[in-house]
Order: sequence, then structure tokens, then C-alpha cells
Amino acid sequence: MATNTVGVPRQQERPRSRHEGEQEAAPRGLAWLLALTGAAGVLASWVITLDKFLLLEDPDFKPACSLNPVVSCGSVMQSEQAAAFGFPNPLLGLVAYAVVVCVGAGLLAGARYRGWFWLGLNAGTVFGVGFCSWLMVQSLYGINALCLWCCLAWVATLLMFWAVTAHNVRTGVLPAPGPVRGFFTEFGWAPPALHIGVIGMLVLTRWWDFWTG
Repeated sequence: MATNTVGVPRQQERPRSRHEGEQEAAPRGLAWLLALTGAAGVLASWVITLDKFLLLEDPDFKPACSLNPVVSCGSVMQSEQAAAFGFPNPLLGLVAYAVVVCVGAGLLAGARYRGWFWLGLNAGTVFGVGFCSWLMVQSLYGINALCLWCCLAWVATLLMFWAVTAHNVRTGVLPAPGPVRGFFTEFGWAPPALHIGVIGMLVLTRWWDFWTG
């Protein structure tokens, strides 16, 4: 039986999967995207948090992004949905988006994360995009108002989700057929563009009379 240089039979060797071993370096474009979208999320969460505290101190306070009956950050901040887990939603955003900034900064510095880490990050972005989707539906059809900073957080989160998902599919962390991997390699920009387009159309049609009046 053939042996390797240390005398171990070759048939006993087993290649390490991407889930077990260190991955190749992630593209710098992904690193920058995570760092920048995470920073955008932190900014949005920080501004909303400050305005929320000011509203608690003074119920008559009007946030700078309350521009009209539709674009009314104050209405959104004072809604029940703004504290879905019993505390202001942006406090969760401050932590979550800061983690994404750190991940992006680590990649820019040359860090290489294992497959389980990428799966965990993907799971976090799945929760994030799901939660933002729920908030979007509530904003459009429950609260009947938009918060511009919330919209920034929505876009940042869905960009994170699609970027991480595409990376995991391309690198094999998420098992997928060849055509799917090829699609995310060649057209990875398409899902987030379509996602943002759908949100834009929903916002446009929800208040069509207001926008065109």
C-alpha cells in the first residue's frame, strides 16, 4: 500500500472540507461591502437611538427626518413595533451592525474565517433580513409611515445577506448545484438589485397618490 512522506497509508487520508478548514481569503470587495454596510447600519441605529431618547424626554420633539405625513420617523419610533423585543430595536442594531463592521475590518486586515463562521454570519444575516422585512411590512401597512434611517438599515442588511450568501455558495460553504454556483459567480449583483427594486416598488405604490399629488 502506498504511503505518504510520514508513513501514513494514502487511503487513510481524508481531504478537509471547507467547513473544517480555513477558507481562502475572501474578496476585498466583500470585505469592503461588509465594513461599509455595517457602518451604515451603526449610523442608522445610533441616530434612531438618540432620537428615541429625545422623544422619551420630550414627547413634542420632532426628529429631523420627520418631513411629512409619510416620511415620519417620529411616528415609527413611537410605535409598538419599534420595540419588538421589549427594548428599542436600534439597540439590537448597534450590536449586530458593529459585529459586521468588525468582520469586514478583519477581512481587510487579512483574516480568514472557517466555514462554520461563515455559516454563523449567514444565519445572522438571515435573521436580520427577515426582521427587517417584517418591520418593512409593519411600516408600510401597519404604522403607515416611513423612517429614512430605517430604510438605510433595511438596504444595508439585505446587501449583507445577499453578499454573504453569494460568497458561501461560490466557495462551497453552502452546498449548491453547479448552475446555482455559476449564477452567483456571474450574476451575484442581480438578487440584491431585484430585492431593492421590489421594496422601492412597494413604497412607491403604497403612497402613489401622495408621491404624485
